Amino acid sequence: MKKCDVEKIRIADYNYMLPDEKIAKYPLQKRDSSKLLVYGNDNISTLPFSEIASQIPESSLMIFNDTRVIHARLIFTKNTGAIIEVFCLSPYLPKDYSINFQQRTTCAWYCMIGNAKRWKDDVLQMRVSIGERTVLLSAKKKSKTENDAIVEFSWDNPNFTFSELLEIAGKLPLPPYLNRASEAKDDETYQTVYSAVEGSVAAPTAGLHFTSDVMESLKLRKIKTAHVTLHVGAGTFKPVKSEIIGNHDMHTEFISVSRETVQALYENENNLIVVGTTSMRTVESLYYMGEKILQNPEIECSDLTVSQWEPYSEENPISPKLAMKAILDYIDKNNLKQLFTATQIIIVPGYEFHYPQAIITNFHQPQSTLLLLIAAFIGKDWKRVYDYALQNEYRFLSYGDSSLLWK
Repeated sequence: MKKCDVEKIRIADYNYMLPDEKIAKYPLQKRDSSKLLVYGNDNISTLPFSEIASQIPESSLMIFNDTRVIHARLIFTKNTGAIIEVFCLSPYLPKDYSINFQQRTTCAWYCMIGNAKRWKDDVLQMRVSIGERTVLLSAKKKSKTENDAIVEFSWDNPNFTFSELLEIAGKLPLPPYLNRASEAKDDETYQTVYSAVEGSVAAPTAGLHFTSDVMESLKLRKIKTAHVTLHVGAGTFKPVKSEIIGNHDMHTEFISVSRETVQALYENENNLIVVGTTSMRTVESLYYMGEKILQNPEIECSDLTVSQWEPYSEENPISPKLAMKAILDYIDKNNLKQLFTATQIIIVPGYEFHYPQAIITNFHQPQSTLLLLIAAFIGKDWKRVYDYALQNEYRFLSYGDSSLLWK
């Protein structure tokens, strides 16, 4: 479907009544005891999530997002008593996540500022106790953009990295719709068991149901697994305020994909299950990156970024396998181990999927871009799926139950 057609999609057509009592404010005590809604061939059924392996064909490939949520909320108290929240969104300098986290004296981030009117040009400071040492962490606002600010952080002890300071001084960011402060146990329950790469300000929640037992059950069925990294930004909670989707600006998120994962995708294009909308957006973005490489083999990684409406303007589509082959050749030619880039892709009804046969995902907010992605994948039956979940006591949103949806 062309851009001119999908832009006219009315967001009001993707609404449903979500009572507050249906929103899971806390996770279940055991991750895999959650419900699993299984949709396929027009049928809907319910299983415990612990039995999900029985629903996955042998030799399938499952793609997981291994990002890890950081303690992105820094709370500073001014001498006047004013509380200023500095919410770290993404690195500004150095721009690479891993390099930025390893800085030992200074770094800069794009940040959202809470109570911004009370923070002028003064330097914010807090004392951070790490073991028996105290570190003075300072924050200085360098510039302001429409939606965020660039904040330079500095600290007086080079024995500690910015990652270590965030872990001690920062707070875990929970979704705003939970309407509660983060608690100590959220540090464990709001991370997937396979999280590895720091950078997200929100969890890829489809993965929160997986346990070591579930992963072992997948292995016993000879189901293959691979990882991508998409650092989830705060924009994932950005409401669609426009009447039509064409007036909504999609957020950009950073992704990293290893050569091994690209090879696995190349070899398993017809039996792929993605875990979560973030994995879906990453895998589908790779298709358009492969197209860019075929058009310009000398393209820089930074120029591979997929823009919001790019998927709806292609004129001569290539095969999914050819796109992955192009990425493999590009990685080898440039002696890369990882493909580091970004995506702004928006997936709405009318989008043509290239790889996944199924998605494992939680139940999403009304009138959200995540719900539009689900509607794009399973069509108008999204309403029947959500009605079934509401009528059968499913728990919704980040800490809620799960679904396995077949295309």
